[in-house]
Amino acid sequence: MKKLVESVPNISEGRNKDVIDEIVNELKKFENIKILEVSSDESHNRTVVTIVGNVDDVVEGLFYFTKKAVELIDLNKHKGEHPRIGAVDVIPLIPISGITKNELNNYVKILGERIWNELNVPVYFYADSATNEERKKLPNIRKGEFEGLVEKMKDPNWHPDIGNPFPHPTAGATVIGVREFLIAYNINLATSDVSIAEKIAKSIRESSGGLMYLQARGFYLEDKNCAQVSMNILNFKKLPLYRVYEIVKMEAEKYGTYIKESELVGLIPLKAVLDSFSFYIKLPELNLDKVIEYKIWGEE
Repeated sequence: MKKLVESVPNISEGRNKDVIDEIVNELKKFENIKILEVSSDESHNRTVVTIVGNVDDVVEGLFYFTKKAVELIDLNKHKGEHPRIGAVDVIPLIPISGITKNELNNYVKILGERIWNELNVPVYFYADSATNEERKKLPNIRKGEFEGLVEKMKDPNWHPDIGNPFPHPTAGATVIGVREFLIAYNINLATSDVSIAEKIAKSIRESSGGLMYLQARGFYLEDKNCAQVSMNILNFKKLPLYRVYEIVKMEAEKYGTYIKESELVGLIPLKAVLDSFSFYIKLPELNLDKVIEYKIWGEE
């Protein structure tokens, strides 16, 4: 069985299409890597790339992807709504088939060591690769962002897992780790008052005593002139999408506004879609066997 993995690397560039294309093109050089989606956001000024393939090719491709990003992105000139500490801010690795999390962690270390040894970019490990409890959550590592990284790294508790305790001068640091599939889900509100989005995010996220498996922050989107509740659902099987939507809707109404639209960053599992569809049309028996395309693919 092939050792298939998914990766969703985030780069700190969402506005310059030429730069984005040049970085993504490094992945296209590998026949056994399939690029599923490239999603750029100008307000957040980041791009999320979703790829899948054999683990050896994916890890090799991710190194050259990172190398090109380090060459082309200068965080001293970067401005955007989304928090970041690196030109390649985070590289998640998600096991799909033929490989365990423990095996994949070995590849995380190999990739991290190569990024440091050849690119001089220090590396943090997070999620299921974290070396301590505080580093499991990405927001903890991102706190202070690139601008605060020099001071942060002076603290022995925040020395990188690989590399010297000072950031690359233009590319900062990179976070790598094995994790489960997550859904990056944002809700745009019918208001430009970012304080409302911030209050909602604080009330619903796990770190503030809200929903388990939910990370959330409030942003102002200049290009859409609206406030956004930006979220990561870390376990969609235990925290379904519809529950997040309904709670944000209820909280928005409390502040005299409503949901204007929502958006996905990257891809979403079909089961998460079916669970929400099932909830809203009150069809509890809906499952993959009721999806004609799934039945067709399953027979091929």
